[in-house]
Amino acid sequence: MLQPIEPAPDPTLPLGHPRDLGGPWHSEAACRSDEAGLFFAPSKEPTAARLSREEAAKRVCARCPVMLECREHAILQPEPYGVWGGMTAAERRVVLARRRRREVELQHAAPRIAAAG
Repeated sequence: MLQPIEPAPDPTLPLGHPRDLGGPWHSEAACRSDEAGLFFAPSKEPTAARLSREEAAKRVCARCPVMLECREHAILQPEPYGVWGGMTAAERRVVLARRRRREVELQHAAPRIAAAG
């Protein structure tokens, strides 16, 4: 079963900060002040326009203090559309497939390691 990546404590957060107290990560998201249209494709969007929009969305994500939490949320849900945590849906599917393959490999390796030890 996929486990979320626990973000490391952020020493830059002041004591009592909402995220420090277990508040929702999305309350600190950089995209909250941007238009959702930047992160989600309109219907029948031409490829060049989509690539340009996705790159602009990724630039917003790159400056976001909760980018890793957002990405992990989108991978584990999984969110089927949009740019989340600096990754497109296709990029997230690749990450998820790699994680699943790695888990299967580890499950198959565990009995061999135990037998050898």
